[in-house]
This record gives sequence, C-alpha cells and structure tokens, in this order.
Amino acid sequence: MAAQEDKLFEAKIEDCLRLGEKRPAFLGFLDLSERAYAEEYLRRAHAENYRFFGGFPEAERTVLGVFPDYMEPLDEEFPVTGLTVKFRRQDALSHRDFMGSFLAQGVVRASLGDILAEEGRAVLFVKTELAPHFLSQIDKIGRVGVQITKGFTDPLPQAHSFQPMGGVVASERLDCLVAFLAGTGREKAAQMVHAGLVSVNHRETDSVSHRVNEGDIISIRRCGRFIVDMLGPVTKKGRLSVKCRKYI
Repeated sequence: MAAQEDKLFEAKIEDCLRLGEKRPAFLGFLDLSERAYAEEYLRRAHAENYRFFGGFPEAERTVLGVFPDYMEPLDEEFPVTGLTVKFRRQDALSHRDFMGSFLAQGVVRASLGDILAEEGRAVLFVKTELAPHFLSQIDKIGRVGVQITKGFTDPLPQAHSFQPMGGVVASERLDCLVAFLAGTGREKAAQMVHAGLVSVNHRETDSVSHRVNEGDIISIRRCGRFIVDMLGPVTKKGRLSVKCRKYI
C-alpha cells in the first residue's frame, strides 16, 4: 500500500481498537496484504483480544474482529454469512463471473469474502448486513439463472488448484527463489525484488538477501503466486533442492 493509504488504513485499525474496548468492532473484509499489514500493526500496538475470520478456517479474505477483554472472539460473533449459489452444471460459472456480476450491481469489494466455485454450486461469504440483498435480489449471474440460499454444506468447493514445481537453487535467499520461480537469472530476479515486484507472505520486500522459509508464500507480479513446500536436502554439488506449488 502507498504511504497515504497506509495512514488511512492504520486510522481504521485504530478506530477498531478503540471501539473494541467496549464492544466487538470489525474491519473488513480484508485481503491477504491488508491482513498482513494489520497483523503487523496490531503486534506493534500490543493488541491481544482480536481475531481474523472469513467464514471458514482457510479463508483468504477475512474480517478483523477486536473484542473487549471480557469477551471470547468466537466465530458466531463475526458479521459474516455464508451463502450457497446453485446453478446448472453445464453453465460453468467461475469466480470471475460472480465477482464481475456483483460489482456491476454496486456491491463493494470490501463487503465480499471468498467466493468458492465448482460445477453447479458456489459458496460465497458476505457481510451479514448484505445477505438479505443477495437472497432476495440476485437471481442471475450474467445471463445464468441462479438460486441463492443461506448457509452451506461441507466439503466446500476447492479454492485453488496448484502446479507442482521442483528444482535446485543456490541458497534460501529471496533472489535465488525468485530466479527459479520466474525462470530467469539472479540479476534479473534482483531487479524484480528492488522494483517492488515481489512480496513474501503478502508483504512487499526489497531485500534480495531475505531468507525464505518453508511455508512462505511468494508473489511475483506478472508471474504468479507460489508456496514453498520444501527447502533441502543439499545436493552433492552443494545446491539446495526446492519443491514449490504455483497457484493456478
């Protein structure tokens, strides 16, 4: 986020902290970058009784909830509602179809959580105050007729598909991993890092020597997003084996 956006976002977090001293206060839905920024800010502020929740444990878009000391931050306290969308399997609606339709109808992005789509069904998470609008006013996505009901059943549609990747790198340095993931040389990878094109765990970093750990998520603009599953063992030639997955 730009400096001015950072200040505005910090002010929203401060408001949430202040209001949360007396009653539950909420901010979001937040994307992964906003959540990472908020987590860092909350740590610096020594905040304790807060939680992020997006309707299910693996949600990427989440709401920040700040609670008074006497309250436990339970799932049911969050203003998040899950909805199920049914449609004909042959219509094959995608995340992009849903998002485009909702935004065209004036629904703001911050009111929408994750949208999980599969054949004939999608599960979406919205601000509770907007649920009645979805239930009563939306019966089409584009030209496709849909039926929306409250709640959802497990298992949820899969959020992502992955392409496995494997190879060797010189070390755990960020420029080494970026070179491998982007299919380029170390010098070009370093330029990408310095240009602000690379994020680690949803926070931009300009340090080419940043040490990457297993489980880290690396985003490279115009290349994609990757999760580092395994670093090591070291090969006979002294190179580091690496296994990753690319989000597709």
